[in-house]
Amino acid sequence: MEQRNIPAHVAIIMDGNGRWAKKRGLPRIFGHRAGVQAVEKIVSHASNLGVKYLSLFAFSTENWLRPEDEVSGLMTLLSEFVDKKFSDIIEKNIKFIVSGRLMELPDEPRSKVLKLIETSKNNTGMVLNLALNYGGRKEIVDAINKILDSGIKEIDEKIFSDFLYSPEVPDIDLLIRTSGEMRISNFMLWRLAYAELYFTKTLWPDFDEKEFDKAILDYQKRDRRFGMTDEQIKRGKI
Repeated sequence: MEQRNIPAHVAIIMDGNGRWAKKRGLPRIFGHRAGVQAVEKIVSHASNLGVKYLSLFAFSTENWLRPEDEVSGLMTLLSEFVDKKFSDIIEKNIKFIVSGRLMELPDEPRSKVLKLIETSKNNTGMVLNLALNYGGRKEIVDAINKILDSGIKEIDEKIFSDFLYSPEVPDIDLLIRTSGEMRISNFMLWRLAYAELYFTKTLWPDFDEKEFDKAILDYQKRDRRFGMTDEQIKRGKI
């Protein structure tokens, strides 16, 4: 693998936990628990590869509509993940942030997430961006409302980006979606403008370091144009 062309920002729609559990005759929560183990592997591997930003779609605004016991189980898993990985994230110099309506989460997972955000805020390694209670359209609407409240009368793309949930996070270079579904599911709509899309049939709990490397290798073979012609690319401008 070429180390010189590692995508700076990799985003993953982690799909397939429920199907993974169903194939084994297990309740859905077992799939989510196996999915957390996959998260742990990929966070460590991406950091070691030199990925600068890793965004993971963990819980959407629509996920509240799932059965109450499943939602409760997901919140418990979030708390457990933070407890288990807290020291590891700090030791590996990873900066942990969240995109989404964090304050709407239950008290326990919210307080643990906020503590990890605060403790890791000065870390200088990979940024792990967890999309929690996140919806792409809601992010855009929230940004517009914040701009209106600020009194700004005229905006451009830079100003608008500054009002997104995590303005320090750049545009996505590579979006990975597992489980064979081929859609973006309202995820980071603004930052996906020129992203390379990679779809795999592998269910998220089975997505490991080798599968991640396959996605990176596929990305490295692509010719990114950002809407430019060959001549414009040669000149280095639009």
